[in-house]
Amino acid sequence: MPSIAPMLAKAVDAVPESDSVEGGLAYEPKWDGFRAIVTFDGSTVEIGSRGAKPLTRYFPELTDAFARLLTSPCVLDGEIVLRSGEPGNERLDWEALSARIHPAESRIRLLSVETPAMFVAFDLLELDGASLLDTPFGERRSALESFAGELGAPLHVTQLTTDVELARRWLVEFEGAGLDGVVAKPLAAPYSPGKRVMLKIKHHRTADVVVLGYRVHKSGAGVGSLLLGLYDSDGVLRNVGGASAFSDARRLELVDELAPLVAHDESGAVVHGETERSRFSSGKDVSFVRLEPSRVVEVRYDQMEGDRFRHTVQFSRWRPDREATSCTFEQLEVPHLYDLSRVLA
Repeated sequence: MPSIAPMLAKAVDAVPESDSVEGGLAYEPKWDGFRAIVTFDGSTVEIGSRGAKPLTRYFPELTDAFARLLTSPCVLDGEIVLRSGEPGNERLDWEALSARIHPAESRIRLLSVETPAMFVAFDLLELDGASLLDTPFGERRSALESFAGELGAPLHVTQLTTDVELARRWLVEFEGAGLDGVVAKPLAAPYSPGKRVMLKIKHHRTADVVVLGYRVHKSGAGVGSLLLGLYDSDGVLRNVGGASAFSDARRLELVDELAPLVAHDESGAVVHGETERSRFSSGKDVSFVRLEPSRVVEVRYDQMEGDRFRHTVQFSRWRPDREATSCTFEQLEVPHLYDLSRVLA
């Protein structure tokens, strides 16, 4: 069962009007999970990811559910997500979802029971052996609703609207349930594997953070990424993530800019540290050059996951006017809680 590369989205600053695209736009919540292409041939299920990493073995509860619930051979495009929290106050749980990618089969089976995942479908690419890739999205969506709309948990069909004002409300409200933004899809567009046809709208925020250190670029020359921190209510400086994506020239400039801040021990040697290892950093160099925590930088970010930035943030500008100790968690915008069950309804 050959895998289809998922269609992608390009970022825009705001939710666009529906008539800004010929044929109009439809809007969906942007789920924060693992993008997945599910292929079912009538008996066997395969789950492919955006990065071509097979996900089938990590989610046995989903493969069992697909084999049980799907009534015809098909190819579905959607997102694997995981929920946590008490009923009436549930949200997406990225950390628990990430933990599902584990090398041990016994651990995978245990987690499939303790923290079961669900699949939110948002496109139907093939049905009964007939490709729908050239079919306009509006028609594919109708086919998806007819085919999968009533299958039941752990399979869900995402909400959709053509009301731009409702989509703008979703952008604000659904973040409280752990969602990532809104996606706008041209109703008349065919499915274009690997191409950025859809539009994604995410939150744009800034924060002033302390530079804790830097990692040397994998090339061995220049700064690969900056390590960033914020002070908690007890005055403890905590690592909250990193900023990267610097040009070759900028990486070298940063080494010189940060040189006066490099920490040295009593012998004059440069002080290094290590960040915590995870299953994703296994085998990678997690060392960094430690800096005196006095330089403040403004960064752009979309959302937090616990006490860390959910994604790598973007460097905006230095803030020489800010004292490092003034950079606290209190400056961060906290979204209002929103029950995930209402998003799935």
